[in-house]
Amino acid sequence: MMSGDPKGGKIAMQAGDFASTIDHTYLKIHRSDAEVKRVCYEAASNQFASVAVFPIAVPLAASMLKGTGVEVCVALGFHLGTYPPELKAFETEDAIRNGATEVDLVMNVAAAKAARWDLLEEEFALFRKAAGDCIAKIILETCLLTDDEKRRACEIAAAAGLDYVKTSTGYREGATVPDVKLMYETVQPDVKVKASGGIRTLDDALAMIEAGASRLGTSAGVALMTAFKGRF
Repeated sequence: MMSGDPKGGKIAMQAGDFASTIDHTYLKIHRSDAEVKRVCYEAASNQFASVAVFPIAVPLAASMLKGTGVEVCVALGFHLGTYPPELKAFETEDAIRNGATEVDLVMNVAAAKAARWDLLEEEFALFRKAAGDCIAKIILETCLLTDDEKRRACEIAAAAGLDYVKTSTGYREGATVPDVKLMYETVQPDVKVKASGGIRTLDDALAMIEAGASRLGTSAGVALMTAFKGRF
C-alpha cells in the first residue's frame, strides 16, 4: 500500500503505476457515442486500466480500445442487483461476446440484508463461471450493509474465486477508507479491492490506495492524473 510523497520515500508509485489503478468510468443515463469515444481516447492517452461503460456501449468501446492495452469494463446489475442469477450470468456472457474483458456486477443486496447467503453463493459461483477468464468484480454497495454483512459477502466472493470486491456503484454513497480497509483485510491476498464512488481528488485516490484498493472507479481520471503529475 502506498501514500504520501514519493519524493519523500513514502510512496513507491510513478505516474504509470497510478494510471494503472484507474477504471475510467462513463455510466451516465444519457449517453452519446461522442462521449464514449472521448472517454476511450482519454483512457488510451493516459493508459488507464480500463474504461467502464454500460452494456450498450461495449461494442463501441471495444472497437475504440482495440490494441491500446486498455481493458473494456462493463457495468452490470445496476444498481441493486435484484434479479435472478441466471439473468446476471446471461448478461455477463453477452457483454463478453460483445467485447468486454472485465465485468463489474452488482450483487443481490436484498439477499445480503436478508442473510440469504446461500443465494449469494449461487450468484457468485454462476458469475465466476460466466465470466470465464475475464476479470470478475462484485459490487457490494457497502453503504447499505453492516460491517458483518460486508465481511460475509467478501468471504463468499473469495470462496467463489472472484478477482475483486468493489465498494459501490456510485449511485448512492461512495467508497470510504474504513470500508476499503475492512474489505482488504477480509480478502487479501487472494482477492483485490476496487474503491468506487466519490473519488474526485488526488487525496481521495491516495487514501483509497493506502487503505488497500488496487483499482479506483472514477469519472475524474484525467483530473486525477493531472494532479498526480503536478504534485509528484
